[in-house]
Amino acid sequence: MEASGALKTIAVSLTKIANDVRWLASGPRCGIGEIRIPSLQPGSSIMPGKVNPVLPEVIVQVAAQVIGNDAAITLAGQAGNFELNVMLPVIAHNLLQSISLLAKSAALFCDKCIRGIEVNEERCRSYLEQSLALATALVPVIGYDRAASVAKTASETGETIREVAIGKKVLPEGEVHRILDDVLRTPKK
Repeated sequence: MEASGALKTIAVSLTKIANDVRWLASGPRCGIGEIRIPSLQPGSSIMPGKVNPVLPEVIVQVAAQVIGNDAAITLAGQAGNFELNVMLPVIAHNLLQSISLLAKSAALFCDKCIRGIEVNEERCRSYLEQSLALATALVPVIGYDRAASVAKTASETGETIREVAIGKKVLPEGEVHRILDDVLRTPKK
């Protein structure tokens, strides 16, 4: 029972990881799209250019089976009246299946998906440039109230913090670029 519970915990954790990968790789244009996963099969029949998250979906399906196996093992454990353990074959079968499914699918997920993930730097930079949180980089120089005003205007107009800060002339344009570029700078490899 304890081993099955541990396998269920692993299945739930892998599901969380797989779903994060699925969401972060969603796209090609209207999803989050912060990462790219390897293409393992032809794309969607209804959405050309889409990379189907095949292995994350495998993990989710395996997790469903492992969680179901745990439920069966739990019920079988309850039926161990007077230590007869008449349902031991159900426990053994489901436990061994869960171990096998998790081991094989986790290795496949790692080898064929996780190792091939690439960061979509252009998309990430775009999201960062659109973030209202960039106003916090201006706080030490122009103060909280002025930075908050820049963020509020950017939120209302759809402009970036950079565009509003330059437009409002809160600092010389070069200084705005220097501060925000420093925050957005990608570390060199």
